[in-house]
Amino acid sequence: MREISVKMLIDVVEKLCIDANQYLPEDVKKAIKTCRACEDWDIASGVLDKIIENFEIAEREDVPICQDTGMACVFLEIGQDVHFIDGDLTEAINEGVRRGYEKGFLRKSVVKDPVRRGNTGDNTPALIYTEIVPGDQVKITVGPKGFGSENMSALRMFKPSAGIQGIKDFILETVSAAGPNPCPPVVVGVGIGGSFDKAALLAKKALMRDLDSSHPDPYYADLEKEMLEKINLLGIGPQGFGGKTTAIGVNIETMPTHIAGMPCAININCHVTRHKTEVV
Repeated sequence: MREISVKMLIDVVEKLCIDANQYLPEDVKKAIKTCRACEDWDIASGVLDKIIENFEIAEREDVPICQDTGMACVFLEIGQDVHFIDGDLTEAINEGVRRGYEKGFLRKSVVKDPVRRGNTGDNTPALIYTEIVPGDQVKITVGPKGFGSENMSALRMFKPSAGIQGIKDFILETVSAAGPNPCPPVVVGVGIGGSFDKAALLAKKALMRDLDSSHPDPYYADLEKEMLEKINLLGIGPQGFGGKTTAIGVNIETMPTHIAGMPCAININCHVTRHKTEVV
């Protein structure tokens, strides 16, 4: 059994909140630059040039990539041989978010009540997702999620008879309806299987996966490639001005489900697909 002080996690989460908002992951930057090289329309290539200039300035000046610094989504893969000491885990995660958003001068966007609103003033509470895994380490991933893209996400409870074509149509329908609203080029996270709630979590976890990776099952890896090509044929383009680049990635996550259903969730992210990870 390994003891880990939650005070250590406060410092880690604080740093990850700041870094995730200031430094775009290398795989995302690479995907944007690759798409820029393929654009042959002046407006589309010009928008991508500005996007590249923006994330380069953010990295150089240590400032947020986007004014919407999002809700803090914190994914914890906790080794089963870990014992937390010196406090409450949830409180520690929220304290780390609180300090990170204050120290990093990040916009606080969380409201106390979904209907009556009222800003919490420190961007807490975080959205915390835990998973127990073998070992004695803790893998922490912070993915700030902006709501221009979150609002364009969708979930549908398909009957099995809808088949793969129903899922394909749903993905294209969702991205098409989103149009320019999620600040394309987007990353599309797709969760298939599980239950109503699990499909949505799978879709969000899919956004944490590197864009240069593929689903381990060749069937879904091919589906990822196919849907990326079809999405980019929609012609929405960078920031909705048209062009070849509507999406820079489609990541699919799957799991077993009930014989009577086929849940499918789509979580859209803007080109600022932020996530930083540290293992303690």
